[in-house]
Formats: sequence, structure tokens, C-alpha cells
Amino acid sequence: MRNAEIADAMSELATLYELDGAIRYRVLAYREAARVIRQSPVSVAELAQAGRATELPGIGKTLEEKIVTLVETGEIPSAAKLKRKFPVSLVEVTRVPGVGAKTARRLYDELGVSNLDELRAAAEAEKIRGLKGLGPKVEENVVAALGKLKDSGPAERLLLSEVLPIAERIAADLREHPASDAVEVAGSARRRAETCHDIDIIATASEPVELAQALLDHPLAAAKGSARDSGARITTHNGVAVDLRIVAPDAYGNLLQHFTGSAEHNIELRERAVAMGLSVSEHGIADNESGEVARYATEAEVYRRIGLDYIEPELREANGEIRAAAEGELPELVTLDDIRGDLHCHTTISDGRNSLEDMAEAARGRGYAYLAVTDHSASHGFGNHVTPERLEQRIEEVRDLNAGMRGFRVVAGSEVNVMPDGSLDYEEDLLRELDWVMASVHTSFKISEREMTERIITAIENPLVDCIGHLTGRLINRREPYDVDVERVAEAAARTGTMLEINGNPNRRDLSERHARLAAEAGVMICVNTDAHGTDTLSNIVYGLATARRAWLTADQVANTRPWREFARLRKRAQAGRAA
Repeated sequence: MRNAEIADAMSELATLYELDGAIRYRVLAYREAARVIRQSPVSVAELAQAGRATELPGIGKTLEEKIVTLVETGEIPSAAKLKRKFPVSLVEVTRVPGVGAKTARRLYDELGVSNLDELRAAAEAEKIRGLKGLGPKVEENVVAALGKLKDSGPAERLLLSEVLPIAERIAADLREHPASDAVEVAGSARRRAETCHDIDIIATASEPVELAQALLDHPLAAAKGSARDSGARITTHNGVAVDLRIVAPDAYGNLLQHFTGSAEHNIELRERAVAMGLSVSEHGIADNESGEVARYATEAEVYRRIGLDYIEPELREANGEIRAAAEGELPELVTLDDIRGDLHCHTTISDGRNSLEDMAEAARGRGYAYLAVTDHSASHGFGNHVTPERLEQRIEEVRDLNAGMRGFRVVAGSEVNVMPDGSLDYEEDLLRELDWVMASVHTSFKISEREMTERIITAIENPLVDCIGHLTGRLINRREPYDVDVERVAEAAARTGTMLEINGNPNRRDLSERHARLAAEAGVMICVNTDAHGTDTLSNIVYGLATARRAWLTADQVANTRPWREFARLRKRAQAGRAA
């Protein structure tokens, strides 16, 4: 049984539990298990049958037993029991944007809606608006969502976080093989795009067939082709295709450049070459007059032959990088070594998985100088909010923790909810006690672009708001961004000295690279954070940095490349104090 099938079964069970009114933590546990299983590059069925599935994060003995039963019998007994209570088609209703399990259960109980056709019929007959707490707007949104609803299976393109670890592991293992000379990940994974379709790996080898066979024998390979001098192809247990291309050392640069792409970048490169009387391909650079073909061992030589400075992979998207490389104006991109702190994370007092002390120690272990703890505020609305009284206690806990630390600072903060009118959900006196206020929209996504823009600008103009989190509210492959005028928001942020966040959660990466570049060019200071909900996800900084680099950002344009004292002076509350 493939990982995707097991993950689908766990996700379905989570939804069935939610329809049945199970406690939130049980539902979340099965959803997290589905995510972990779907992303696992090794066979989870084999792990479970060997008694080793508990090695995966979030998979306990009970879940392992359910996986074994599913693999051996084709069903999970608890899911089968719930399917006798609810029609399976009701699960599809919960996937309609704006519906969810609670509303689906009400529609089932009160209107008899058990599938998508019945949902559409109820909406078109204006029956949904008659249910208490719903109304005509909800009904309109359901009709619109049904019109846009995509296939409920996994998206064709996977998140970078689902692909990059596999690509890097396979590349690292191939580098260890005695036949390999050079091995590098190419394609969209190397460009650190938001999503990837497959994995391309470029290599040189003293014994090409032996290296190709090493890929076929790799433990992540679920399906495989044959080994050839030119390479090999496999499919991993979670369905990712991996193409290994092997080339002679003197053409390694040509092939790596070509298969890193993007296609649009390569088209512009070829057009420039044609104007110079040259022809560029993965096989080399040909002089059109003499017919002589030059092959290059490095990408830098390829670009140099066409009169360009070396272009970092993240910039190769046909967004002006060819012109900048020709004129010597490429930016020196921000790197992981530049980051000094993380200004957005959660702990167990809201929806985090680790304590304040654990998060601080993990951040310190990464070499950071500071970490802002920003648990959800009073009206987050998902049962994981922090009351004003509990936030007061947290501020004292942070002060006590800092008293015993040297060379590291925990920053007392909060991720406050921006209400529909732009106000915040803590009193100003409490917000003033904090060192850092991150303001984010978590509710009322369906308002108009004008209303959403005014809502966020109102928050930006609040002198106690230091930064706006995940500005557009998108979830890649799952939820479209809400309507907001990013240009107006960026202008307001620049005017008031409010930072904007690139959220490193690989599901978000929000600001997008386009919006981050727009904001930075408007003079906005960007903060690259993780929104970590556990010590393990502090590592998501790499995805935030991927977006920052694709947005052409330098270390100077990223606020948290600075030590705490310098960073603290960038907050507008500090600037206001100096002005006073």
C-alpha cells in the first residue's frame, strides 16, 4: 500500500472523527499523521509491519496498529464504524472551502445534505440561508466554492518541503558512492520554488552505470527503470519522480545550468546568445559562424561566455536577472548565516508543541541571539488563545528566563488578531508591556479588497504594531490569498516604519516573492520568520530565506539579520521614543 493511500485513510478518519464531534486534539493528531505519512519518502507500510512506524514524528503505537490493520485488511475498524454513522460522501462536503466539518454536520442533520450534488442543490434552492448563523453570504460563498472546487486528490505539484529533503538525501548518498565525481540537485528544487513537480539530479561519474545503479538500489526507490550511461529514473514511495542525468565532466556546467532552468530564464539566455552569434543548449555553446562547440565544467563559465555575471539559482526566473547580470547589478542575496533571530513562534500556552524554555534553548542552539515568543491572542477563535491574564504571566516568565541567560534574549511578544475594523484584541496597556507585537488576520477572510486593505492599514497605523504577519493569508495548494491591495499596504508600512513578514512555514511562504520584492523596493523592512509551532519547525527558516532570496533581498533589507540592540531600534515604538 502506497504512502498516499495510507495518508488518505488517516485524513479521512480525522474528518470522520471531526464530524462525530471528537475532541480537537484527536482530530489534529490524525491530520498530522496523514501529513507525516504523505511526506515520508520510505514505505510506511513496511515500517509499520516491522514495528518501526513509531520512528516517524507524531506516530505512536496506536496509530501504528491502525496502519498495520489498514495494510492487512484494507480498512481501519474505527473508520468503518463511523462510515456506518455518516455517508462517506459527507467527507467531500467538508472539503468545500468555507464549509468544514461543523457546518457539514449541521447541513447533514438539518437539511439532509450528504454529498456535493445535494450541497449544490440546497444552496441554489436558498435553503442554507435559513440555518441559524449562516445566511445569504455563506450560501453565495458555497456556490462560488463549488464552481472552483478542484479534484480532492493531492496536488500535482508538491510543496518544496515535501521534495527538497528527498532530493538532498539522494544527492548526498550518491556523492558518497565511489563512482561519483560531482552530484547536484537541479530544477525547481534548486531554484527553491514554492512547489516542485519532480526532482532532477545532475552528476559526473568515473563509472556512470555504477552510479545509475546506485540510484536504482536506493532505499527510497519504490519503482525503478534501468541503469544507463546517461543516468536512471526512480519513483519514491511518496510518488516523487527522480531523474539522474550523468554527463562528462567538461559539460557538467552546461547540463546543470540547463536543467536548473527556469524555462523562461533559459529562453532569455538563448535570445541573448543569438544576438552574440551563439547558440546555447545543454550540450554546449556553439559559435554559429564557425560551428565550434564549447563545453564548460562550471555554470560560471557558461554565464561568462555570454557576457554575464554568475546568477544564483533562486534568481533564474526571467525577472530582470539577465539585464542585471550584464550590467553588474545583481544583489548579494541574504543567507542563512546572516540570520540572528526569529520573531514568530508558538508554545504550549497556545497551539505550540513545546514549552517556552524548550523553544528558547532550540533557538539558542541554532546560533541565534534572540527569539520572540508570539502565542495567539485573546480572540484567535480556535480554542488555543491566550487570555490577557495568561499573557501577563508569560511576560513575567520571559523576564525570569532572561535573568538567567547570557548572550541570548527571549523577546516577550504576541501574535495578535487584527479584527475586521483593524483594531487589536488586547488592550493598549497590555500591548505596551510587550517587546514585540505581530499583528495577523486570522478571521473574516471573505470581506472585500477595500475592506481588507483598510483593515490591515488601520493595524499598520497602530503605533504598537511592529510587524504584519503572513499578509495575504494564503496556504499554497490549499487556500487562495484573500483580496488585499498589497501596494497600498506596502506604502503604509513604509510610511509608518512597520515591518512585513515573510512567513517560513512552507505551506505559506507569505509574503510571496513578488510581494516581498515589491515591499522591499517601497522601503519596507522585511522580517523572515518561521511561525514555528515546535522546536523542529524552527528549521523552516530555510523556506522563508528561499522566498527572500527569490525576492532579490539583501541582508540589509532583512531586519532580523541584525543583533538585538540594533534590531530593537528598528521597531517604530523605539523610533517614536527617540523622536519624542
